[in-house]
Amino acid sequence: MANTIASVLRLDALLDGVLTAVGGTPLVPLRRLFRDAPIQVFAKLEGVNPGGSIKDRPALAMIRKGIETGAVGPDTVVIESSSGNLAVGLAQICRYLGLRFVCVVDPKTTRQNLSILRAYGAEIDLVVEPDPTTGEFLVARLNRVHELLERHEHGYWPNQYGNQANSRAHHETMHEITLALPGGVDYLFCAVSTCGTLRGCSEYVKIHGLRTKLVAVDAVGSVIFGDRPGKRLVPGHGAAIRPELFRPDLSDAVVHVTDRDCVAGCRKLVHEEAILAGGSSGAVVAAMTGMAPDLPAGATCVAVLADRGERYLDTIYSDTWVRTHFGEIPAHSTRAPVVEAPVVEAQTADGGGPPGRRGW
Repeated sequence: MANTIASVLRLDALLDGVLTAVGGTPLVPLRRLFRDAPIQVFAKLEGVNPGGSIKDRPALAMIRKGIETGAVGPDTVVIESSSGNLAVGLAQICRYLGLRFVCVVDPKTTRQNLSILRAYGAEIDLVVEPDPTTGEFLVARLNRVHELLERHEHGYWPNQYGNQANSRAHHETMHEITLALPGGVDYLFCAVSTCGTLRGCSEYVKIHGLRTKLVAVDAVGSVIFGDRPGKRLVPGHGAAIRPELFRPDLSDAVVHVTDRDCVAGCRKLVHEEAILAGGSSGAVVAAMTGMAPDLPAGATCVAVLADRGERYLDTIYSDTWVRTHFGEIPAHSTRAPVVEAPVVEAQTADGGGPPGRRGW
């Protein structure tokens, strides 16, 4: 009975304090970025969430589900593999609820993210070697999660890659967008990693019979849509494994964007719209820029901008870092970088489809 009472109190705590600020993010028009295209573009500013990203939504939803099912109680140790935004969201929630949080990271995790996690009181578990079979750090991190779960009697793994509370959290994301645009949305562009945002928005569109077409923005080198794995420098989108939440019919089109174009998209966004956003937002901007000439005149488009750019000041917004990895860049004080047209693939029910710029 004591544990039940404690769990109920903790569930009530999810509706109090800083956690009440999760969701309800603004939708703003982008009038300058696509001024030459006959389309209307809006940006969903998910960086306004208290933890700084869209991942606050699934982090809260997965902890809520754990409490509702009894998997999370006052003695629970939350254990998750994440090197970025989800880790920060979980760290904030666990700090507020008084839960212990162990975050499994790898050497690619930025010093800034590690500092944020420690500030929230999270415990850092560093995996120093990639999985020997696949050569991927993500696989090694997930293996480490399972090891830690065996050690902790009251361990709880949110499992962002397979927990449907992740995707269901984004029913609300899409609901907020439709409320803000009563005339309807023609195209929704969102970056993919766990596929939580894509799946949740897709499910909402299908449940409510909306006309919205979803464009999944993935990284070159990501395996989510069946491509070969490759080196990726910009975090926040793409994955080294296909997430359990993936379904082949979630999107109407897939766009693969290079790291260079992510950088160019971010810099173009801040130059034109004064929005300092993260790497996956640059990927979305690059995808929209490449596809804008083929979109119908008057189309209403929404770009989901997943996080803020402060955590990328040492990389994407550092001229030194960019020159090191991509060569000389245009002076953004005089003009925004040019985003090259990305590869656009039409999607079919089986996840395939020939490359093409039209007819998807």
